[in-house]
Amino acid sequence: MSTVVNKKMALGGALVVASSPVWAHHPMGGMMPETFWQGFLSGVGHPMIGMDHLAFLLVAALLAVALKGPARFLAPLAFVGATLGGTMLHVGAAELPLAESLVALSVLVGGILVLTRNYLGAALLSGVFALSGVVHGYAFGEAVVGAEATPILAYLVGLSVIQYAVVVGGVLGLEKLAARSENVRGLVTRLGSIAASLTGGVFLLQSLA
Repeated sequence: MSTVVNKKMALGGALVVASSPVWAHHPMGGMMPETFWQGFLSGVGHPMIGMDHLAFLLVAALLAVALKGPARFLAPLAFVGATLGGTMLHVGAAELPLAESLVALSVLVGGILVLTRNYLGAALLSGVFALSGVVHGYAFGEAVVGAEATPILAYLVGLSVIQYAVVVGGVLGLEKLAARSENVRGLVTRLGSIAASLTGGVFLLQSLA
């Protein structure tokens, strides 16, 4: 029992550290991307250094893998496409109140859905992904507000590639785990959903503080 408690305390500590401002920094060190490659690398890096965004990609994979057939690869496209729209909303100076809180809430709700095994059908999950994508994309847009068209386009390409790759990679990895041991896949799913729920909760509290 003490081992389990220690692991939970370590996980909680890691999440608190991860929620510190350093993780919110842009991969360009806060500098505006000025070239195609800077924009592309910024787009690739941004979802990977933001723990709330990365946690949602994990949740997306855990939710998508419960779908059947091609739907598990098509539904995540709703999230990826919506992030591009959300990014352009921010670039276009649209206002989305409480964006960071909504991002954290999406992670928390997604984690809870997986943890409680409330898996959604393809159409409903695509809708949830689309709504979540808008708020995540809006947060991503901060990094390129005021940039030229070329780096913005490259940024969108980088965002699309990395997000879809992470989600699909997660789905394929979970499928391989299930083929070897359903128990191991179940354990990974539970741990992932717990980690995502805690991450979303920490970021939500931080955004509202």
